[in-house]
Amino acid sequence: MAETTILPTAPDFSGWNCPLPLRDHPRVVMGHGGGGAMSAELVEHVFAPAFGGRTLAGLGDSATVTLGGARLAFSTDSFVVRPLFFPGGSIGDLAVNGTVNDLAMSGARAAFLSCGFILEEGVEMAVVARVAQALGAAARTAGVEVVTGDTKVVEAGRGDGIYLNTAGIGLIPAGVDIRPQRAVPGDVVIVSGDIGVHGVAVMSVREGLEFGVEISSDCAALGGLVETMLAVTPDLHVLRDPTRGGLGAALNEIATAAGVGVVVWERTIPVPPQVAGACAFLGLDPMYVANEGKLVAFVPREWADLVLAAMHTHPLGAGAAVIGECVAEHPGMVVARTTLGGTRVVDLPLGEQLPRIC
Repeated sequence: MAETTILPTAPDFSGWNCPLPLRDHPRVVMGHGGGGAMSAELVEHVFAPAFGGRTLAGLGDSATVTLGGARLAFSTDSFVVRPLFFPGGSIGDLAVNGTVNDLAMSGARAAFLSCGFILEEGVEMAVVARVAQALGAAARTAGVEVVTGDTKVVEAGRGDGIYLNTAGIGLIPAGVDIRPQRAVPGDVVIVSGDIGVHGVAVMSVREGLEFGVEISSDCAALGGLVETMLAVTPDLHVLRDPTRGGLGAALNEIATAAGVGVVVWERTIPVPPQVAGACAFLGLDPMYVANEGKLVAFVPREWADLVLAAMHTHPLGAGAAVIGECVAEHPGMVVARTTLGGTRVVDLPLGEQLPRIC
């Protein structure tokens, strides 16, 4: 018998009575920082009304602003990962690459960064120096300069060793207009490589888990890969780095922003065996596990093959794959075609599966 697929409408949180930390809940919980529906509620009902402004309303990875005739991308991010050091990176690497990548998702090449250190009283100076050295090395690798910063110290027991904040600016090339609202039916969806690696790498160290092989974070600066893609065509519609909330959250945010539907094919989504095994053991869905060196692109169909071929020439895009397409049906919703021939809805996660991973 053929399988029948029912696509539900988006949930209406306002009528829920269970004690979930949504907009009418009096206290913040960890899920509000997870990049899912709870984060969206916090931004929509608290921050956006307080700050206002058309630029903020775009809610992209970075803001696009005009200053003195130049189009700039501007972004800021804070990093609270635990532990501070993990296979493949550290909080210092994340602080650089996270902000550089947010700028790259607007097509900009990062030029300058600020860096704020929030230190807990009692943290070893050798640890601070190690983080600073990692941050400086990552900045040099990404081709960006740290030009200003700040340091604050909080009392012992009031922090968690080291928190970092970075903000960055970069110049957007002429003719480039990359933003979530530009996704249109017919666009081809491409992911630049294996998903879920960073989140599993951090969790394996935090919980002392052994999976038979070391899993290293994919933390990397994506500016060079984006430049390679733009060299094929400046008409890339959407770029997004699927960090908190993973690929599932990123696709949902794009579908909602553009008012389009997205269909992905599970068999084509690159999930490495060690990540699949770890997620099965931990009860996680790789679609919602964070990445720190991957991007998802919505590319006009006529350019998709050439863009994909160009990505394969870059070390950070060697594993790039087409995973789906943008459609006019079920606007604002993401669905996955399963390996068994069925269909499932890929919802926006409520909170986060793995806290404190960036």
